[in-house]
Amino acid sequence: MVNLVEFGRIFLSYGLLLLIIVAVCAAAVFIGITLAKRKNAKKEAAMQEETGKQNRGNS
Repeated sequence: MVNLVEFGRIFLSYGLLLLIIVAVCAAAVFIGITLAKRKNAKKEAAMQEETGKQNRGNS
């Protein structure tokens, strides 16, 4: 009986560790996607601005 309780305690300990690792990974992926979208939007805005300057210069 003691071995079963010890097994359950260790199993729950590893389960909690797994949940913590998954939560950290999910947060990292969310932050990475957010930063990538922001970077792409900034790059797109700069590209649009540059295109607008070129078009005004050619007119």
